[in-house]
Amino acid sequence: MQILLTNDDGIYAPGLAALERQLRKIGDVTVAAPLTEQSGVGHSITYLTPLMARKVFDDAGQRRGWAVEGSPADCVKLAVSELCQARPELVVSGINSGLNAGINVLYSGTVAAAIEGAFYGITSVAVSLEYDEAARYDAAARITAGIIQQILAQPNSEQQLYNMNIPSSALATEADVHVVPVATAPWGEDFERRCDPRGRNYYWATGMAPDPPSDTETDLSALRAGHITLTPLQFDMSHRDQIEQMQTWKIGPTAAQT
Repeated sequence: MQILLTNDDGIYAPGLAALERQLRKIGDVTVAAPLTEQSGVGHSITYLTPLMARKVFDDAGQRRGWAVEGSPADCVKLAVSELCQARPELVVSGINSGLNAGINVLYSGTVAAAIEGAFYGITSVAVSLEYDEAARYDAAARITAGIIQQILAQPNSEQQLYNMNIPSSALATEADVHVVPVATAPWGEDFERRCDPRGRNYYWATGMAPDPPSDTETDLSALRAGHITLTPLQFDMSHRDQIEQMQTWKIGPTAAQT
């Protein structure tokens, strides 16, 4: 199996290296990741400036992969078109340092890379681990590889797009995998205003994820309960029920009333 591995934490991120080691047990892995951290860039792409890519190696002279001076979506686009020796059959993005759950999937460069893979009709998985300074990426990578193998073994094996989140507690116990929807409640939009030594104001975002409703399990509530979450995503954002309703509207190119 041909696998493309990317992330948004950068080519030197420990989660990327740990996941590569496990994915090599499944197939041939090509790594194409951002040269620098691209967290929170969403699905941005580079098109007004040249997109640079170069091979990078570790201290032992072992090849790390392609370092791309662009976004996670750039990495997937360039790798599928130019860098991979064969077309990938699987795109994996991660392991991200920090969960990508709730509406964070809209901001996440990790998820955007998986979505870009799905654009090409390739089964794609975004993987994130709850942030911990002593994060056990190797353990998370073993869990991830096992779940990915189970996904690929399903009889309905057509191309799919998935978002996986692993709470840190799941690394110490046999956590269940819950297939759940994304929580859609907005995050808090609070900011703390501070002042720098020159008297200029600056702001730190302090908003936190809301408590999910108790009667509905979502990725946020499942993660808080210590479960691994798996969410099938789609990038078709058309509100199809609304389209059907709007087709009955009488709307034409008339001038605005004053």
